[in-house]
Amino acid sequence: MEKNRLEAFSDGVLAIIITIMVLELKPKPDAAELADLKELLPVFLNYVLSFIYVGIYWNNHHHMFHSTKRVTGGILWANLHLLFWLSLFPFTTGWMGENHLAPTPTAVYGFVLLMAAIAYYFLQRAIIAQQGRDSLLAAAIGSDWKGKLSPVCYLAAIPLAFVSSWIASGLYVFVAILWLVPDRRIERALIEREKQQARP
Repeated sequence: MEKNRLEAFSDGVLAIIITIMVLELKPKPDAAELADLKELLPVFLNYVLSFIYVGIYWNNHHHMFHSTKRVTGGILWANLHLLFWLSLFPFTTGWMGENHLAPTPTAVYGFVLLMAAIAYYFLQRAIIAQQGRDSLLAAAIGSDWKGKLSPVCYLAAIPLAFVSSWIASGLYVFVAILWLVPDRRIERALIEREKQQARP
């Protein structure tokens, strides 16, 4: 099967997720001064963090499918699994922001981040299983230290939320910053393969 519909559907879902998250930023009707927006600051900061996470997933998803030629039913379901967990971002973002980093919402936010990371890993594995261990994606991923460190941070942050929600949210920010640094493994692998194919 061609991958075009999967990519278009995924892009649409991610755009809707961002739209729903920004709709959670609701000022009070009588908030006419900038100082009145101070109450919205925790919700806004959570929105920024979640927007960054959605952007990271979109970016990596785009690169991953750029290296993918065709999709199977298993890949379609693995992709839907990822989109399911990402679709919970607006709920957990709003809940954590509205409750000013209360322990339970902060832990649930981390749980959703963890499940999205696991779902992304399953999607990678499904693509590699379909394309083979010598595929472009398999070569590009390599040891994937960021992909291994992220779930460990989420696992640590979930119980830490009940000790200090600031430390837990700091771990979420740390992982986001870790992934904000552009990951060019797939781009490099594509360029290398194109060079090899261009050689006589």
